[in-house]
Amino acid sequence: MTDDLRPDALASAALESKAWPFEEARKLLKRWPDGKPGGDPILFETGYGPSGLPHIGTFNEVLRTTMVRNAFHALSDQKTRLIAFSDDMDGLRKVPDNVPNGAMLAEHLGKPLTRIPDPFGKFDSFAAHNNAMLRQFLDRFGFEYEFVSSTDYYTGGRFDEALKGVLRHYQGIMDVMLPTLRAERRATYSPVLPVSPTTGVVLQVPVEVIDAAAGTIAFTDASGERIVQSALGGQAKLQWKVDWAMRWVALGVDYEMAGKDLIDSVVQSSKIARVLGGRPPEGFNYEMFLDEKGEKISKSKGNGLSLDQWLTYGPEESLAFFAYREPKKAKALHFGVIPRAVDDYWQFRGNYPTQPIAQRLGNPVHHIHDGKVPEETLPITFGLLLNLVGVMGGDATREQVWGYLANYVPDASPATYPALDRLIGHALAYARDFVAPTLHRRAPVGVEVPALQRLDAALAALPAAASAEDIQNIVYEIGKASFGEAGGFAELRDWFKALYETLLGTSQGPRMGSFIALYGVENSRRLIAEALALG
Repeated sequence: MTDDLRPDALASAALESKAWPFEEARKLLKRWPDGKPGGDPILFETGYGPSGLPHIGTFNEVLRTTMVRNAFHALSDQKTRLIAFSDDMDGLRKVPDNVPNGAMLAEHLGKPLTRIPDPFGKFDSFAAHNNAMLRQFLDRFGFEYEFVSSTDYYTGGRFDEALKGVLRHYQGIMDVMLPTLRAERRATYSPVLPVSPTTGVVLQVPVEVIDAAAGTIAFTDASGERIVQSALGGQAKLQWKVDWAMRWVALGVDYEMAGKDLIDSVVQSSKIARVLGGRPPEGFNYEMFLDEKGEKISKSKGNGLSLDQWLTYGPEESLAFFAYREPKKAKALHFGVIPRAVDDYWQFRGNYPTQPIAQRLGNPVHHIHDGKVPEETLPITFGLLLNLVGVMGGDATREQVWGYLANYVPDASPATYPALDRLIGHALAYARDFVAPTLHRRAPVGVEVPALQRLDAALAALPAAASAEDIQNIVYEIGKASFGEAGGFAELRDWFKALYETLLGTSQGPRMGSFIALYGVENSRRLIAEALALG
């Protein structure tokens, strides 16, 4: 371990770092400068609504929270916990579009998710299925967390004392919530939602507190009958803003982040937490992802892309890189951003070993890997891989790609570059689905024709040991002579654009020296011949 990576040096640098996970972690250090009372661990929480399957937003929230937790570990030796809280006591409001047996689910609308049959027929309930998917989802990425079920805590009595607190402060909570509601909603609003003893539905009806100390409430059931029953032991749950505040207080949550669309909810829940005698957690509101049209991504609309779709075309580190950067800025999330995220990740990873500690702590890869950044490097960019696979055609294989790489990098093999081997799989999939359908090589025109002829002749005369840089210099000199002052084009970039469009079939591309060295001189000359034949 170098001196600048000693724990004391790391903690000192982390206290000054402007990287957002450290800024967030310092909030917790300020919250508990002498540690949490009784030595209790600092508690991080993320929430999950199991009325739908886990998605890319679930991944991002747990990932970002984990980054803050790891940053806190660099600042303090206090213990921490992360709980993934499932709101599975919620009543099902609508039938999701992406699950089977919708008609069956429609018969159970309003019931707690844990009391609705699993439409997939695999688990005891719909919630049990989705909770299992959540745990499988989080385990897949190696997150360290504890799973908590809302139903287990309500029915098991873990929230009973907190529920009595809600009943004791019923009017204070109403005073927070009622001014935020429309007139018609104010008429029926209740912080407490009783579960009907006849239908099992979570009711949205006014509630009368009969005995706060005993947890007794009264309400009118759907049949019109006045019911007096306990609010404890799973016979009632709370409206979600009140529920959020209650569990912050009951569990002692210290940190929870939320999307920008929940800013108002955070404000109201924080007020309620104070009414209950608690302290709202630290946290920040991240921006929402947008689709390529600039519209907010919605599960019901199906715009944007799923986690599995991203991982088809790029590794999980690239998604983590995309999630890390500028969390408070709205970002377009679509297939087109994946190649850039892959290459940017590897560029930052390549810079990491030689950076001083202050720069390392601001490097996204530090937070993606919690400071344990793998040493493997890449001999080729993902963008160049895509260009190679693009000209190879839609039936290109992994073995063929390695054949080209072996000529470009002397020791290239899946054994020496396992990360590159995985990237080849992503490149083949991305090129097949997004690159190949868009490629269209045009015929060269005007000054492009003699320039390509000169390039062909220069490549034919190259010595066998010519490097990518040697080839790049030749390409550049031909472009200067043909497209600069001696030619009819105002800017040299027109030469490179012509190469991309006539040889690769795209408007943008790689350094041509690197591409020609990778694809091979003879293969590249064949591309030139095919382009000239089009004219």
